[in-house]
Amino acid sequence: MDEVRRTLLEGRTGLLAVGAVRPCLTRLLPFVVVDEDEAEIEVFSVFLRDLVLTDMSPLTVRSYGNDLLRWWRVLQLIGVTWDQAGRADVEVMVGWMRSAVNPQRRDGTGGAVNPRTGKRALSSGYAPATINHALAVLSSFYAFHARFGRGPVINPVPESVGRRAKLAHRSPLEEMPRVRRAALRQKTPVLAPRSISDELVDELVGVLRTSRDRALVTLYLSTGARASELLGVRGDQVDWAGQRVWVISKGSRALEPVPASPEAFRYLAAYFHEHGTPGADEVIWRTLHGKSRPLNYHAARRILQRANDVLGTDWTLHDLRHTTITRMVSDPNLTVPEVMAVTRHRRVSSMSPYLRPRIDEVFEKVQEHFAAPRPERSLTPGYDADDFSAVFGG
Repeated sequence: MDEVRRTLLEGRTGLLAVGAVRPCLTRLLPFVVVDEDEAEIEVFSVFLRDLVLTDMSPLTVRSYGNDLLRWWRVLQLIGVTWDQAGRADVEVMVGWMRSAVNPQRRDGTGGAVNPRTGKRALSSGYAPATINHALAVLSSFYAFHARFGRGPVINPVPESVGRRAKLAHRSPLEEMPRVRRAALRQKTPVLAPRSISDELVDELVGVLRTSRDRALVTLYLSTGARASELLGVRGDQVDWAGQRVWVISKGSRALEPVPASPEAFRYLAAYFHEHGTPGADEVIWRTLHGKSRPLNYHAARRILQRANDVLGTDWTLHDLRHTTITRMVSDPNLTVPEVMAVTRHRRVSSMSPYLRPRIDEVFEKVQEHFAAPRPERSLTPGYDADDFSAVFGG
């Protein structure tokens, strides 16, 4: 068993592809975690049910379920039950996530920079934020069961007591205090948002294959909606007269309007003309081949990946949102509160990354500075050149 732990810790073996997170639309729980026999893992369902009762969104429940499934697979390999797990077992999971290949990033190039976008490529492993999220889920899972006297006596996921104390009474308007990370938490890099230049936007839209793809991308670029928000738009949530669409905001889950460009609506009209106008309660984004079904996130991401293959770029769906916000912030006719209203940011601090100068624009100005001729020296009016030479030489 020690050898199994070592190989997992070093990422030299994969987790067993057993169990799954299944949709469960007929019950209170939108998703459940099942074992290799498709039997519901009740200890996880009790915790996830509590999330639902505290008004967590279905997507959050699914995300937590995937983290719990990964933990269950680790425990299955090392032969430990959930209620006997300790810190050493959590260390095995963290070591595996740091070393193993993330199936969503099999094409990672280890940090190479894309020459067209300037973006650093993702590594092949799990991101530090993903590891930290998994630890946060496990910590809350064990804290929940501990309140009812279940599970290990000590939470196996280390916590930072100092961090909790400093954040307890912090005003949301204040800057985030600097505190030490808890044990096993990863250091997350602070990345500046990457926006797409107007020239590359034209190239991107130009290589898209269908009216649906062009409508989807231009709506992302003009609304600034998040990927899941725009993919959930129904037929009765398209306001042609008002040139806007209604989306369910990821954070508040409220139905809110976002303005869109005339160009996006032209492509949307072409898409509906070619493939039929969806009904009032139907999702407007559908697959175009085979049986018609709603377009999911992975299919939408694949649209952008095909364009990236042609252009030699590595744009993501979230880069489209960054582009929208950067364009709006740069417009002197729009104030920051107005941009926040459109993009549905609730804190001014969340806008600070977009207020920094774009690095490509700074580089262009620096190149102009290098190319500019040096100014010729001249005397201030009123000084005599001969007197200046007599005093200072020349």
